[in-house]
Amino acid sequence: MEKYDVIVIGSGGGIKIAVPAADLGFKVAFIERGPMGGTCLNRGCIPSKMLIYPADLIHLIRHSRNVNIEVSQDFKVHFQALAERISKSVETLSNTLSRRLESHPNLDLYRGEAFFTSDKAIRVGREDITADRIFIAVGSRPLIPPIEGLEQTPYMTSTEALRNKKLPRSMIILGAGYIACELGHAYGAFGTETSLIVRSELLRSLDRDIRAEFRRVYSRHHKIHQSVAPLRIRYKQGLFRVTLRENSTGKISEVESEALLVATSVVPETEGLGLENTAIKRNDQGFIEVDDRLRTRVAGVYALGDCIGNYFFRHSVNFEGEYLMRTLFEKPRDVPIDYGPMPYALFAVPEIAGLGKTEDELEEKGVDYVSGVSSYADSNMGMARQLDYGFAKILVERQSGKILGAHIIGEEASVMIHVLISLMTLNGGLADLLKMVFIHPALPEIIRDAARDASGKLK
Repeated sequence: MEKYDVIVIGSGGGIKIAVPAADLGFKVAFIERGPMGGTCLNRGCIPSKMLIYPADLIHLIRHSRNVNIEVSQDFKVHFQALAERISKSVETLSNTLSRRLESHPNLDLYRGEAFFTSDKAIRVGREDITADRIFIAVGSRPLIPPIEGLEQTPYMTSTEALRNKKLPRSMIILGAGYIACELGHAYGAFGTETSLIVRSELLRSLDRDIRAEFRRVYSRHHKIHQSVAPLRIRYKQGLFRVTLRENSTGKISEVESEALLVATSVVPETEGLGLENTAIKRNDQGFIEVDDRLRTRVAGVYALGDCIGNYFFRHSVNFEGEYLMRTLFEKPRDVPIDYGPMPYALFAVPEIAGLGKTEDELEEKGVDYVSGVSSYADSNMGMARQLDYGFAKILVERQSGKILGAHIIGEEASVMIHVLISLMTLNGGLADLLKMVFIHPALPEIIRDAARDASGKLK
């Protein structure tokens, strides 16, 4: 059995440990069964944003008349060329990464399935390896819900939707989360008639006012079947037929489309790892249990990223990898991971970003707070862009003035939120935000005005 200093399983977030550890001189085994780069590069945030950006441009073109520009609406989307460019770009990045790893003198790249034969012994193909420290970063995959008839149909998950070369005239999307809404936005902008099947509510984990505004604006361009359950799915003569039941009345209806996208949730890629041969524990959903130092039940074995279920962002697994490198290798010290206020973003029209607590969470805990809100339409830049939707909301603890949560919906929300990420990470308060000089006229003035609204409520 070959002995390494470090074994890393999974080349998504795992690369934040494998390469830095090898650069420090440690002997590293890096295991990956699929394309290098993991979910984000191959079937997640990178290809999706390459698809979403041209969709955003189309949205701007279609609404240019709002600012007195007449643009021909008879434009053509070369969807197959776009899909091929995305696939080629992703494959080039993945192959470049592979070559870089293969040439590293301190790193051995294993292509295949990792299987634990005991607590710290792993088999890859016919090779048996072990290490003092092992890191599991295997990610997640789309959840396929148990709906009658679904498995017998040519449905798509996000993986296929990001490599699909034919633009369908219509698409049913099962799901109500980030992936469903982002891909719905993209396909809808390109001309596909989109219908979302939502069991309860769109984006139900987000702030309630954000949810309401998103649905109001999003429903202008997409049909939303809310509070319904899909009972059966059939595929015949090139059409999907989904039978629905309303949750409140039990009424049965049917919708049909050329394409079906399943984007309901994700499950961890922990099956087949052989964890049953170890003391490593998983919860009822299959996520690996870790403590506040990302340690599993086996000493020297750590897990990070989607497979532990804390967060499902590339920026969160990057943070976890950097924490592990810092505390285990660079400046070893025994301290728990402190995520701080983890930010999120959804890239659609409307765009959403935020961090910290929602109003529902604060009310549930009985926190005394005030909410400061300012709309895009009331800002100078919003007026210049003729925006009729969107706002920024800041949630402030009444007694201390500490900012507990911040949520933005509207253009460039994912950029604007960084003002508040910085402030909240440094435990800043409302007074600190009001000290800042904001460029005029620029969209972040909406954040300032929300702060002023909150300040007025504290008096």
